[in-house]
Parts: sequence; structure tokens; C-alpha cells
Amino acid sequence: MDIYLIKLILVHLIGDFFLQPNAWVKDKERKKLRSIKLYLHVAIHIVLIFLIFLNFGVWKVALSIGVLHFMIDALKSIFQNKKNARILFFVDQVLHFTSIVVVWHFFYKGSLNISFFNETKTWVLIVGALFLTMPTSIVMRVIIAKWLPDNQPDSPQSLQNAGKYIGILERLLIFLFILTNHFEAVGFLLGAKSIFRFGDLKEAHDLKLTEYVLIGTLLSFGIAIVTAMLIQIFIA
Repeated sequence: MDIYLIKLILVHLIGDFFLQPNAWVKDKERKKLRSIKLYLHVAIHIVLIFLIFLNFGVWKVALSIGVLHFMIDALKSIFQNKKNARILFFVDQVLHFTSIVVVWHFFYKGSLNISFFNETKTWVLIVGALFLTMPTSIVMRVIIAKWLPDNQPDSPQSLQNAGKYIGILERLLIFLFILTNHFEAVGFLLGAKSIFRFGDLKEAHDLKLTEYVLIGTLLSFGIAIVTAMLIQIFIA
């Protein structure tokens, strides 16, 4: 990757995540375009570019990044509310990184190599990863539905759909571990999950619930391992 693009990304990471206190974020959300913190935030990005590049000749790059960053943050502050805050955070970051690439391309004639999107291997990996998310969750739910305990204990403290997302994350981690030939990490993950679940199952004093959780865990791990190994064979 081009050194100039790396430096611009570094500027963004430092400015947006290290040098932007939470109080500034709240101030921007509350006062929007009237927030002094918004302008200070943009100014920090401009100054960081000069510091990282150690060259005042990059003033056009700094100014372009500053203007685009201000426009993106300003639009975010105008349209953001409690309902869309999470989505706008990711949209905001995508737009920032896109603007960085555009500025880099314009001033440094850089170009990203995206030829890997034309490779069969890439699409096989994407299909495998996607299969281990919602499709596998649905398949597992259908398979183990007949073993669902009738007297499941109510857990008001449990996060909504936490089990489903934990399962998705663990399968994606297994997928990554196997494709990078770190099979020992799969065992570590299974051991770590068993330790965390042991206390809950012990306190529940419910054999059916324990067996149900074990079936779900082993099935989730099994599907992830088989899928990863098949993908590994296919792309070898």
C-alpha cells in the first residue's frame, strides 16, 4: 500500500479516535453546527497532516481533507438522532475513508488494486463466511428445535439475541483460525466458552438445558469446522 495513503489513514485514526474526547462528540451532537468542538476537531486533522507528513507543501491535501471531513461530520450532526446514531457512525466512517482514498488518488495518482474481486477464491471465502452467519443460525435452530427445554429459565439480565450473535462470532473466528492453520486456537475458543458457560449451567440445575446447550455448541463448532475445511480444500 502506498505510504501517502497509509499516512492519511493514520491521521484519520488518531484524529477521530484518539484526539476526540467523548465530551466533544456529545457537544457536536447537541449543538450541531454551532459546536466549537466540530471546528476544533477538523483543525486537529489538518494539523496532524502537517505533523505526519513533515512538509508544509501538503497544504492542499490538508485543506481538502479538512473540508471533506467538515462536510461529512456536519451532515452527520444534522441528521443524527437516537434511532440512527449507530448506523450513521458506520456511514460516517465509510465516507471518511472514501474521501481519504479520493484525495489520495487525486493528489498522488494512487490506485487501489481490487483485482482480487475477480478471483474465484475471494468469492468462495465470502460465501463461506456468510453461510456461517444467519444461514447457519437458522439451520441450527431447525435441527435442535425438538430438544428445546420446556422450562427455560427467564433471564431478564440476558442481552436480546446475544446467543445468536455469540454463535455467529465464534463460527467466524473458527473459520479464520482454520484458514490460517491455527487449529489450536479452535480448542482454546471451545475451552474458553465452556468455562464461561459452566457457571450458568451449574446454577441452573437443569440436565436438559445443559444437554441442549452442549448440542448447540458442538453443532455450531462442527458446522464451522467442516465449512472451513471444505473451503480450505477448494481454494488450495
